[in-house]
Amino acid sequence: MIRPHRLPPWLGHALRAQRAPVPWPAVVRGALAAGPLLLLAVAAGRPSGGVLLALGAMLAGVNDRPGTRRAALSRLGGPALAGALGMVLGTSLAGGGFVLVAVFAGLGLIGGALSAVGPVASAAGTQLLVTVAVGAGMPLPEAGWQRGLLFASGAAWLIVLRIALPSPARGKRPGRLRGHLYDGERAAVAAVYDAVAALLDATGGPDARARRAALTAALDQAQDALRGRAAGTRELRARYGAALPLAEAATALAWAGKPVPARAAEGPRRLAAAVRCGAPAGPLPAPARLGAGLRALDEALLRAAEVFDRGSGAGRAARPRRSPAAALRRTTGPAGREYGVRVGLSFGASAAVAQALQPVHWYWLPATAVFLVKPDLGPLASRVLCRAAGTVAGALLFAGLAAVLPRPFGLVALVAVCGALIPVATRHFAAQTAVVTVLVLCLVGVGGEPGAAWSRITETLLACGLVLVAGHLPWPGAHRGGAVRVRLALAREAAQVYVRHVLSGDTDRAGRWALRREAYRTLAEARAAVELAAVELPVLARYSDGARGVTVVLERLVDAVTACAVEVDDTGRVPVRDAERIGGLLAELAA
Repeated sequence: MIRPHRLPPWLGHALRAQRAPVPWPAVVRGALAAGPLLLLAVAAGRPSGGVLLALGAMLAGVNDRPGTRRAALSRLGGPALAGALGMVLGTSLAGGGFVLVAVFAGLGLIGGALSAVGPVASAAGTQLLVTVAVGAGMPLPEAGWQRGLLFASGAAWLIVLRIALPSPARGKRPGRLRGHLYDGERAAVAAVYDAVAALLDATGGPDARARRAALTAALDQAQDALRGRAAGTRELRARYGAALPLAEAATALAWAGKPVPARAAEGPRRLAAAVRCGAPAGPLPAPARLGAGLRALDEALLRAAEVFDRGSGAGRAARPRRSPAAALRRTTGPAGREYGVRVGLSFGASAAVAQALQPVHWYWLPATAVFLVKPDLGPLASRVLCRAAGTVAGALLFAGLAAVLPRPFGLVALVAVCGALIPVATRHFAAQTAVVTVLVLCLVGVGGEPGAAWSRITETLLACGLVLVAGHLPWPGAHRGGAVRVRLALAREAAQVYVRHVLSGDTDRAGRWALRREAYRTLAEARAAVELAAVELPVLARYSDGARGVTVVLERLVDAVTACAVEVDDTGRVPVRDAERIGGLLAELAA
């Protein structure tokens, strides 16, 4: 028997599933979204309209991830609008023959390049291309504008559920933090204090490095949650800002590698509870002021208590929104150009094959190719394996259920069940594919199209083959300008700016904390890109050789500079030992 750790990295990744609690609020929203909309339309004698409503709700449900309600407006609404536009545009292209292939290739180029801007743009680009294919190929009686309106209405219903339904209560929340509208922001800020406490507990042990990475992730998530200047988040932004010096002190203590008293972690834990309840800080146990790190921790706790008891403050939590110029640079940069070309090639080639073969549901082939070519869904080999396995499993499951379920209401009930399962199935791409396959086949059945389970399998396998070819085609300068190299360059630049600020003796602490946040954030993004590239097939993974070692050196450098900054605050000068250590790491990075 082959053990999992002996499998090739690309195969081991395909078998690995994420572990997370069941997102019950998302499960409830999924059950109340596509299924009820389809039921109402079928009962009204408009099943085709119900298919479009349910399709909009389903694709919005795929993007319904944990986060804040304010963020959900853009995370779900942006892709939904792009999908509605794609539905209108696709309907106008119906019956276009091979002219359609050129249009698909051009749209793929644009949609793929835009996807390099960020997660929301990536989801919007994907939904635009998927709905263009569906609009061009799905035989429905509605006009293009009606299709777009129905699709957007289905997504809007899920957004209403996302905003209106309360999250599970976490205790009483007095004062200005009352209500459920900012539950996501509150939980994100509380998670930062919990992560600080966990890092302090792990200091001096083997888990310290992982806890420091978890603290970075918690800070990133809270920073994203608090973007903008909503009045209801003013107090939370101040409390997030109070966590930055705590995170700095905890990181310095972890870098020193010596265990700290258990009492040190109690203060951050009480602050986390206060954030969840919207309460003042209350009495906080002070750590022994032995050494620069513990003194910095004690001072940070005192400042945090003042912020919590004051109850308001401007805070400096929100990360500036990406400017249009920055978005344009990412679109036209190396990653945007390469991704755009690969998406355009996959989308156009799959449309050409579909037009040549003329299968009944030809639009499935380009729509499937768009999902498969997305790099943010995992490594290419893993995506292809999981998509193929999930489609086969979903088609077989649907064939068995469709043989015994009454039509159309049995299929409508199955749509509701699948909508509830999507948030759970996102832990593994194959499971998500299987659930979505069953749901889509139900919609096709309700819409009155002929049996589609077996053609779904063959067209998915064709799309897998096309995307594998497009994804492995050589790209000019890939050894110099790949996504990994771009991420590493950004992380290196951010780290060096942080180094210069600390070693210059600048006393602007708020500026230093912002630079440290940017250094750790870009480092986390670079590490994620390296880990993704390392589990590709060897022909692609070889481009990231040596990149993991660079991230390790960068991580040690940023940790060392953070510890140095705490020493500078304590003594007013850069210790010779720290300067030599930082110099050695810079030399190692340059080599």
